[in-house]
Amino acid sequence: MRRITREELFQTLGLCEDGSLFHDKKGRPVATPVPLAPLADSHGHLTCFKGLDASVALCRAALAGVRLMVVPIDPTEDLSHRWQSVPALMSWLERERERARELLDACAEEGLVPPDFGEDIPSLPDGVRLVAGVHPYGAHLLSPEVMGCLDSLLDHPLCVGVGEIGLDFGPYSELPSDVQERAFRQQLRIAHEHGLPVELHIRDGQDNTAGHDLAARVLQEEGVPGRGCDLHCFTQGPEVMAPFVELGCHIAFGGAATFGRSDDIRGALAQCPQDLLLLETDCPYMAPVPLRGRQCEPAMVSHTASLLADHLWRETQRPLERSYATFWENARRLFSL
Repeated sequence: MRRITREELFQTLGLCEDGSLFHDKKGRPVATPVPLAPLADSHGHLTCFKGLDASVALCRAALAGVRLMVVPIDPTEDLSHRWQSVPALMSWLERERERARELLDACAEEGLVPPDFGEDIPSLPDGVRLVAGVHPYGAHLLSPEVMGCLDSLLDHPLCVGVGEIGLDFGPYSELPSDVQERAFRQQLRIAHEHGLPVELHIRDGQDNTAGHDLAARVLQEEGVPGRGCDLHCFTQGPEVMAPFVELGCHIAFGGAATFGRSDDIRGALAQCPQDLLLLETDCPYMAPVPLRGRQCEPAMVSHTASLLADHLWRETQRPLERSYATFWENARRLFSL
């Protein structure tokens, strides 16, 4: 294979002249935080970028210190609009991972290497994992064919959970609550049957907490899967979080927790039990400060980790190293890695 020149490599990866990864929305270089432990993006949509190849996103994330990325796959979306089968999806993913490895090899020739954490853990292209489930938007589409695709995904060795599933009573959802609840319960039962954790998408209606209230009741009635539960992209305060913490659910914080007006989310962060904290990007959505306004990508979990660890130090005197280690170990434990 032809060697990638330095100019081609930097252009492909969108690197600054000094090799740094990030620019703000005005094009100014932004320093990459130095991670104090391996980073895990517990929820990122690798299949949804605009103008960014998945292989490039994986390479950039590896350079930022990401060692685990969990990618949600929805059989009503990914396997009907882009790929026609589970093998086709997995072939695409392996090609992207192999291309990311090639880019990382080229980076190494230029002296650009991922952080060394002194641990025998996989590099990111090998640390990609999947969760599979039907999003609340597709709750009315749980046909036998869709359920067959879901079972095939859940049986794949890379699949580590069911998700994202749940309830959405926000402005973009038109499905009745009973249809969503039925699909939610059905997929919770599948998680129990497969012995897998779940990642939940819960969005409330305007000026109410109806989605979280119903989700907590459903979890109480159906039971939290033995392998665990993760409230993905948590954007509420401590009071809404409390019943889920009592049930032993993990709480995942992303870019929204870094926004200036997100005091309620940071309040939940400070009160969340240490062993239930997770980080995520939900890329390509909600890039964290100081990159807000850019398309989010898994590498940006480095900024979220830095800002949230700083906040935990200020509010709870938890050492930075401890927060970083907690974020990493919680993700590994939840996904049994």
